[in-house]
Amino acid sequence: MKKLNTTSILPMNCWAAEDIPSVKASTLGYRSITTSELLSIVIGSGTSNENATDLSRRLLADNENSLRKISKMSVNDLIAYDGIGENKASKILAALELAHRMNMERAEERPDLSRATLIYNYMHPRIGMLDEEEFWALFLNQNFRMIQAKRISHGGISETLVDVRIIAREAVLCNATMVVAVHNHPSGKLSPSRDDDGITQTIKNMCEVMRFHFVDHVIVTDGAYYSYHEQGKI
Repeated sequence: MKKLNTTSILPMNCWAAEDIPSVKASTLGYRSITTSELLSIVIGSGTSNENATDLSRRLLADNENSLRKISKMSVNDLIAYDGIGENKASKILAALELAHRMNMERAEERPDLSRATLIYNYMHPRIGMLDEEEFWALFLNQNFRMIQAKRISHGGISETLVDVRIIAREAVLCNATMVVAVHNHPSGKLSPSRDDDGITQTIKNMCEVMRFHFVDHVIVTDGAYYSYHEQGKI
């Protein structure tokens, strides 16, 4: 067993209720408590010599305060700690695996939209086979990852129907740094219309004033796309 760093630890059942991690979390919210306190909730209890919070602190300290490093430990590595048996070790690793899977979901929810092909692949299932035109704005972070996609208008595209003020407002509200415009041509015709050119210029002007990066305006059909950026028109 790993040697304890402390000699006299106050048992958790002697703590004031508001200092017990699970009580603090219920009262203040789980995001308000420390990593060691969260880990102590998973561990549940310590030993007669070391409470769960101090055991959690020691486990973290031994692993450079990195949950990622702990997640790579084996059950045998964890049960080397006095107070952690196979059941607790399994709970720790299961909790960290859930966190990993949540991060994977988050990555999938924020696709890379750095190129016209990627934008087309994302939007085609949504608007590529519609019978009427829809205009969407995609709001991205500085890494070209999508924060939010919003339909701006549908049923015909013109500068009067695509309100650039809505695009500006939504970009500010979601803290975007980049904007992508996308709309479909149900006719299958790829070449942009005068209205398409006008909308593109209007959005470009807005982005310059608001200091957003206008990434592209992509026209989507069922099977192909037109990119203003690839055509050198942005």
